[in-house]
Amino acid sequence: MTLPRGRRDFAFQIALWLGFVLAYQLARGISRNETAEAFRNAARVVRLERRTGIFFEPTLQRHVLETGGALLRAADWTYWLSEFAVLSLALLWVYLVHYERFIRFRNWILLTNVLGLFVYAALPTAPPRLLPWDGFVDTLARSEELNHGSGLVQLVANPYAAMPSLHSADALIVGITLASVVTSRWGRLWLLWPVWVAIALMATANHFVIDILAGFALAGLAALLLLAGKAAARFRDRPDATPAAPAGS
Repeated sequence: MTLPRGRRDFAFQIALWLGFVLAYQLARGISRNETAEAFRNAARVVRLERRTGIFFEPTLQRHVLETGGALLRAADWTYWLSEFAVLSLALLWVYLVHYERFIRFRNWILLTNVLGLFVYAALPTAPPRLLPWDGFVDTLARSEELNHGSGLVQLVANPYAAMPSLHSADALIVGITLASVVTSRWGRLWLLWPVWVAIALMATANHFVIDILAGFALAGLAALLLLAGKAAARFRDRPDATPAAPAGS
C-alpha cells in the first residue's frame, strides 16, 4: 500500500505516537498521589452513585462473573487491548486509508489524553477493584495472563488514575471516527465500541460509571476546543480580518 505522505511523514507519525505513549505512561506513573486522598475520592464517587441511584457496577460485574468463560475473558482482554492496541491500529488504518481524517483523529486523541493527565494529578481516584468492601472483584488478579502487578505495567502504571476513564474517552473517539469513515454497511457498528468498552471497564472493576461518563465528557470538551481553535484560525486567515494599512502610508 502506498504511503499517503511518503516514508518521512509516516516515520514522523510513528515516532510521535510512540513518544506520546511513552511520555503518557511515564507521566501517569510518576504523578502518583497520596493513597489516602485517592481512596477518599473513590469513597465520594461511591456515595454520589448511591445517592443518584446509578451504583450498579457490582451487579453488572456479578452477572459477568456468573457467566464466566468467554464473556469474562473478553472483558479482561478488552480492558488491556482497547487503550493502545486497538487505538494504535485504528490510527494506522485511518492514516493509510483515510488520511484526510487522520490529523483530526490524531489531534483529538492527543488533546483528550493530555487533558486527562491534568485531571489525574488534580483528582487521584482509586479504581473499584481496590474497594472489595463495596462488593467489587479484581477479575484481572485472578488471571495468570493479565494482571496489574507484572513487569513494566507495574513500573509505569498509576493505580489511582481512575478519574476520568481515558479508556472510555479513547473508545468513544475511535467509535465515532471509524463509524464515519468505514463505508460498508457494518461501519455504523463501531458506534457500539465505546458501549462495549464501558461494559468491560465496569465488569473488570477498573472504572466507575462516573469515571466513564467523565471520560466521554472529556472527549467532548477536547472536540470543542479543537473546533474552537480551527474556527479561530479560519477567522485569523480571512482577508478581511487583516488590519487595514493606515491612511497615507
